[in-house]
Amino acid sequence: MSGFSAPHCGSLRPSDEGRELELYGWVARRRDHGGLIFIDLRDRWGVVQVVFNPSHATAAHEKASDLRSEYVVRVGGKVARRRSGAENPRMPTGEVEVIASDLEIISIAKTPPFAIEDDVEADEALRLKYRYLDIRRPKMTHNLELRHRVVQAIHRYMDAQDFMEVETPMLLKGTPEGSRDFIVPSRLHPGEFFALPQSPQQLKQLLMVAGIGRYYQIARCLRDEDLRADRVVEITQLDVEMSFCIEEDVLALIEGLWQKVWKDVLGIDIPTPFRRIDMQEALLKYGTDKPDLRYDLEITDVSDALRETGATVLRSALHSGGVVRCLAVPGGKDMSRRELDELALLATGAGAKGLAWMPGPLDRHLGEGEMSAIRSAVGAGADDLVLIVADRRRKAETVMGLLRREIARRRKLVRHGEWNFLWVYPMYLFEEDDMGNLTYGHHPFTSPWPEDMPMLTSRPYEVRARAYDCVLNGVEISGGSIRIHDRELQERVFEILGMDRDRIRSQFGHLLDAFEYGVPPHGGIAAGIDRLMMAITETENIRDVVAFPKTQSHQDLMLGAPSPVDPKQLEELHIRVVPAKKTPS
Repeated sequence: MSGFSAPHCGSLRPSDEGRELELYGWVARRRDHGGLIFIDLRDRWGVVQVVFNPSHATAAHEKASDLRSEYVVRVGGKVARRRSGAENPRMPTGEVEVIASDLEIISIAKTPPFAIEDDVEADEALRLKYRYLDIRRPKMTHNLELRHRVVQAIHRYMDAQDFMEVETPMLLKGTPEGSRDFIVPSRLHPGEFFALPQSPQQLKQLLMVAGIGRYYQIARCLRDEDLRADRVVEITQLDVEMSFCIEEDVLALIEGLWQKVWKDVLGIDIPTPFRRIDMQEALLKYGTDKPDLRYDLEITDVSDALRETGATVLRSALHSGGVVRCLAVPGGKDMSRRELDELALLATGAGAKGLAWMPGPLDRHLGEGEMSAIRSAVGAGADDLVLIVADRRRKAETVMGLLRREIARRRKLVRHGEWNFLWVYPMYLFEEDDMGNLTYGHHPFTSPWPEDMPMLTSRPYEVRARAYDCVLNGVEISGGSIRIHDRELQERVFEILGMDRDRIRSQFGHLLDAFEYGVPPHGGIAAGIDRLMMAITETENIRDVVAFPKTQSHQDLMLGAPSPVDPKQLEELHIRVVPAKKTPS
C-alpha cells in the first residue's frame, strides 16, 4: 500500500478516462440504488464518486454493502465518464466516476458526533472536542491548504528580498509588551521563571545590533489575554526587521509581499501603492484605527455648528470638552423604533451616555439652521436617518465606529469580493488604557515623530509615532514602526510610561546595554497570519483558520488541557498550588 503513488480523489477529470488506479480515502456518503452501490470517496484534495456494480465486481460489491460513513478504504478501479445527464456540476470531479473492481476496508469508524460537511449545525464546542473530525470538512481542509500556500508564498518572497530566516527562543525574560505573559517555572532555578514570547520584538532588534540587517521569521507568539472572535492564545506571525531603513522601505516591502501572496495564491492582481490615512482621520471618519472601506459610511464632526445649540445634552458635552459626531444611514428613515432602540443599546453598552437621531425626539431642541447644517455636513438625503453621539472624543469615536459597522451589517452595505488595503500612518505614540492611564500605542520601542519630540512630556497624547498599520477590509493584518535606537531616548520613553530606574534596568538592561555597542537605525513590522487568513477567507471567527485552537476560556477541549500535573512534578519545581477561592453563591 503506497499512498504516495496513488492519485488524489479530487484530482480526477475527463482526461483521466480509462485510467486504471487505486484510491485511498474516507467514505463521505453511501447510496444503494437497486443493486448499484455508490459512495463519495473523500481525501484532502476532494471527493469523487465510486460505483460498485455486482455484475462487474461481485466481491467488491458485497464488501461495499458493509460501508458506513467515515470508513477508511482502498478502492481499485477504472475512471469512466458519467452518463449524459448524471454529471454533477457542483463537484470538480462531477464529470467522471470510478468503476470499482476491488475494495479493501482498512479501518472502520464509529458514527461521527456530527455530520462531516460544510453546513454543519453542531455546536462549536463539540466540533473543537472532535477537531480531527471537524478538519475533515472540506471548508476546514481548504482553509488549512490556503494557509499553507500563503506561508509558502511568504517564504519565497522574503528569500528573494534577501532576508535571513532566524529562529528565536521560546523561553525568554518577561517584559511588559502589552499583554500578560505566560510564565514557565525553572526546575534548576527554584522560584525563578521564564516567559513565553509575546513577540520576538527585542530579539529582532538585537539581531539588528548583531549586524544581520534583514531578518524574518514565521514566529509563534503566546499572550495570556481574554479571547475574542479575532484572538487566540497562540499567535502565528510573520516577524520582520531591517536596518538602515525608513518607513517607505517597510511599506514598500509589505505592499510587494501582499501583491505576491494575492497573485500566487488567489490569482488576483493587487494595485499598489495602498491608500494612506493618518490615525486622526481614521478615528474621525471611521471610528476605528482599522477601517473597513468596503462600505461608504463616513462619520462627521459637527461640533462647531452646535456650540450654542439649545439641545442641552449636546451643549453640555461640548462645553465639557467633548465632541458631537454624526453618521447618515442611507434610506434610514424606514428604520423601526425597535431597530433604533437596539442601536441605542449598542451605544450605551459601549459606554456612551446615549444615542440620538434625526428625525426624532431631538428635533424639537434643534433650530432649523442647526438641523440643516447637520444634514449638509453628513450628506444626508431626504430619506436618510442621522445618528448622533455627544461624548468625550475617544468615546464618541469608539461608539460611532461600532454603529458604523452595525449599520453596514444590518443594511447589507458591505461590498464582498473587494480587497481594500490601506495604511494607517502615522499613528499616536501613546494612548489611554482601560483605566484612563497613559500607555504605549504599539510598544515602548517605537520612535516618536521627530517634530513632536518637544511634546513628549507636556502633551504626550498628541505625540505622533513613526508607526504604521496595514489594514485589509477592517482587519489589522500587520503593524510595525521605526524603532528607537538611542539609549537616552529609550530610557526617557520608559520614564514617561511611569517606570523607575530600577525597573528599567531590571527589565530592559540587556537592550540598553546593546545600544552602547554600535546600533544601526532600524525598523520592522509583524503580520498576523491568523488575521490575514480571516480576511482572505472572509470569516469573523479566527478558529476557522487555525488547526487546533483553544476556546475563549483558554481550554483545549480535544486534549483536555489545561489539566492538573503530578504532585511530584510540582515538588520538583518548588510550586505549591493554592486552591481558588470559592465565589459566594
